[in-house]
Formats: sequence, C-alpha cells, structure tokens
Amino acid sequence: QVQLVESGGGLVQAGGSLRLSCAASGRLISIYRAAWFRQAPGKEREFAAAMSWSGGMTTYADSVKGRFTISRDNAKNTVYLQMNNLKPEDTAVYYCAAHNGISGYAYWGQGTQVTVSS
Repeated sequence: QVQLVESGGGLVQAGGSLRLSCAASGRLISIYRAAWFRQAPGKEREFAAAMSWSGGMTTYADSVKGRFTISRDNAKNTVYLQMNNLKPEDTAVYYCAAHNGISGYAYWGQGTQVTVSS
C-alpha cells in the first residue's frame, strides 16, 4: 500500500503562485508514476501533470503547460506541483495520485483546495 498526503493549497489572487506538496509513504517501490489531477466544481476530474517515479519524464495538460511544474524530492519522497501565473479557472481540488504500472492510478490522496480569485 501507498499513502499520499497533499498540502499547500489555499487562496491566491490571479497571477499568483502556489506550491503543492504530496508526501508519499508505504510501499514506494510499487510506484511507477506520480501525477496531479484536479476537479473543479461541477466538472469531472482531469489530469494536470505527471512524472515517472524515476524522475526522467514529465507530461502536462495543455491547460497548464508553461505555468505548472511537477518535480520530486527523492530524499523526502515528496512530489511537488509548482503553479505559477494562476488563473481563476485553475480553481479546483487538487489530488496527488500514484500509478502502480499495472492497474493504473491505484493510490490517491485526500485532495487540497486551490482557489484563485480574479
């Protein structure tokens, strides 16, 4: 099992920045890829960014490309999402997820709220 705990959400004005953290614990060897998803009110959960657990490859949704950066601190087993130039449409609950390489994103955090005011 893998446990994921997010932190770092909050309220920020448009154009501002936030950094989300996702602390991973448990059977980390089973993680193939880590990702951030988000879910806005009344909308389906959508992919934002992902990176291989080895740290070599990253992918981004077009809506966040150039503004968000996913990274990992190996020593702390923590994945980050640096969000710059935030827009009101980025308002959502952000979830950290871990892909086990077999059955998909099997592990999820509890989510952290990000609110961007205009």
